[in-house]
Amino acid sequence: MTVIYEINTLIWLGELSRRYGRPVTLGDVPGEVWDEVARPGIDTVWLMGVWERSPAGLRIALRDEGLRESFRAALPDVTEADIAGSPYCVRNYVVDASLGGPEGLAAARAQLTERGLKLIVDYVPNHVAPDHPWLTERPDCLIQGTPEDLAHAPDAFLETGGHIYARGRDPFFAPWPDVVQLNAFSEELRAVTIDTLISVGDQADGVRCDMAMLLMNDVFAKTWGDRAGPIPDDDFWPYVIPRVRERHPHLLFVAEAYWDLESALQQQGFDHCYDKRLHDRLAHEEADSVRAHLHADLSYQQGLVRFLENHDEPRAASTFPGARGRAAAVTVATLPGATLWHEGQFEGRRVRPPVFLARRPEEPADEPTREFYRRLLEAAAAVRRGEWRQLTPTGWPDNDSHRALLAWSWTDTDTDTGIRHLVVVNDSGHPTQARVPLPWDDLRGREHRMTDLLTGQTYDRAGDELADAGLFVALDAWQVHVLSLTA
Repeated sequence: MTVIYEINTLIWLGELSRRYGRPVTLGDVPGEVWDEVARPGIDTVWLMGVWERSPAGLRIALRDEGLRESFRAALPDVTEADIAGSPYCVRNYVVDASLGGPEGLAAARAQLTERGLKLIVDYVPNHVAPDHPWLTERPDCLIQGTPEDLAHAPDAFLETGGHIYARGRDPFFAPWPDVVQLNAFSEELRAVTIDTLISVGDQADGVRCDMAMLLMNDVFAKTWGDRAGPIPDDDFWPYVIPRVRERHPHLLFVAEAYWDLESALQQQGFDHCYDKRLHDRLAHEEADSVRAHLHADLSYQQGLVRFLENHDEPRAASTFPGARGRAAAVTVATLPGATLWHEGQFEGRRVRPPVFLARRPEEPADEPTREFYRRLLEAAAAVRRGEWRQLTPTGWPDNDSHRALLAWSWTDTDTDTGIRHLVVVNDSGHPTQARVPLPWDDLRGREHRMTDLLTGQTYDRAGDELADAGLFVALDAWQVHVLSLTA
């Protein structure tokens, strides 16, 4: 199952340059660093922000006091030299020369391939930078406005190259000041999107599509109305993705997705979609809510991306502190679907730098957190094999603490050894006790040893008890078991 490791490419290369005392680009990252990236349990690396950033977008960002305040909050000693502009304000889909250019990305991909890892990069389908070539070469690819629009709503429109264009937006927020809106209904845009994604597929093994749901016909029509023109017969992604896959049949498509549109986007061709709902349930709701979320159809769950943080979310060490974070990490790591880890998460970083920045504050690594994640990645790689099944812990009339427990099993049916794993998570701040019914009907008649893959602790239990009553568990607040069961 796909396990993605997201790296902020610009910040990472800057820190490597300081570490080695020389400029480091994608083309000359030392092999020992790629070895560090290729840790056990990771199979895909997302190099976030490799394309040319926009000088025009940077100038806009430097004038935006709200943005500058966010830069100071994350990096108190920030200077203008630390502000590089947004990687989602794309000037051109060419690897930025400062990062090593196309040759550098090709070298990085070769290093990853040598270590058995795949590479994914970004695509921003909804908008481009105000100095992107399409504004002058392909104006019909964009949402256009009138002089009256510009006069009445200067925050929503801009004039450039003799045209007036709408600024990029989603329907629930004010327009983004540094980008220009593409027109999802434009035949020309669909054609150049296909060409661009084929080019991306020449350079990477997968693509993470920013705010993918904004291009869906019904969403786009509600956002832009008559300005977009007639609604096409084909939705955007079912038109684009199959044509890209004619050239790159195995290109991995990952959607940043919200608003409960994950299933629709899976049906429209995406391999995986963000599971923001799980993140929010773990952060703000109780175990019953998480358990209900996991009752969804298994094929749908296999198409989700589970995460605790990424470049858009607060750091997990802040949202899920201490033992709670470890419980949440075990949860996302051992569920079906893809898993997304964010560079710095394993070291317990707490500051999320805005994507505009080329530098972040120094934070000492939290060694216990680093060791926990090392063990978790290895354990999750062993656990997530075969058939997954959610289990329902049971309690007693005078003790309903079982309601705080999450539990599931993995049964590897593809091996002669019949490897079995059980995950139990106390998703609460109080102790819990329960019986966990096990899905295996051949336990009777012998002793079974369970080994916790995170701690090494072993538990010997009679098979008859496990088959009849289930496994008795007692877990303190936010504690977990990741158990391997052998006869």
